[in-house]
Amino acid sequence: MRVGGPADVHELKDLMITKVAVGPMDNNAYLLRCRATDEQLLIDAANDAETLLGTIGADGIASVVTTHRHADHWQALAEVVAATGARTYAGRHDAGGIPVPTHVPLDDGDTVRVGRVRLTARHLVGHTPGSVVLVYDDPHGHPHVFTGDCLFPGGVGNTRKDPEAFASLIHDVETKIFEPLPDETWVYPGHGNDTTLGAERPHLPEWRARGW
Repeated sequence: MRVGGPADVHELKDLMITKVAVGPMDNNAYLLRCRATDEQLLIDAANDAETLLGTIGADGIASVVTTHRHADHWQALAEVVAATGARTYAGRHDAGGIPVPTHVPLDDGDTVRVGRVRLTARHLVGHTPGSVVLVYDDPHGHPHVFTGDCLFPGGVGNTRKDPEAFASLIHDVETKIFEPLPDETWVYPGHGNDTTLGAERPHLPEWRARGW
């Protein structure tokens, strides 16, 4: 996956997931489309509104979720919302740091819908105070989780060498992601390549030991 390259498309029975890389920090944006209703939701209008709107297409989007308040994840948000009229969602404790008003502040366990598809927001503290990840528990297969900058291949998100922030994030990632979800769970991070919980799970003790 690279900026300017073709989108990745993951076709599930009820949901189509399109992944595109945008901007100077190689951010991933994810377009989710309910196959029954054609309603669409965007995760992270990170950058390059032209590319995002081209990916969205003429059908538009009903909503956009910003995973956290860091600026590289919302550079195109104002333009995308202006063009589509989408509802905005973000974690309650990060909404104040996003310069586009949040229509729906998210708390842990809240439901976000795209058409007939139900996603569950989980609040993870450490990378930012209000980061949220979205879990899609596919009734026809394994779960899928959109982790923003909380979980990547090889470790959790950056906690800026703050031991308390790291302890919080690794705890939340373990208890809210790794413990309830199976190894087959597909992980879509805010930057870089996808992974699975099974690929990362054996390394949790190593991450804890190194402190990042």
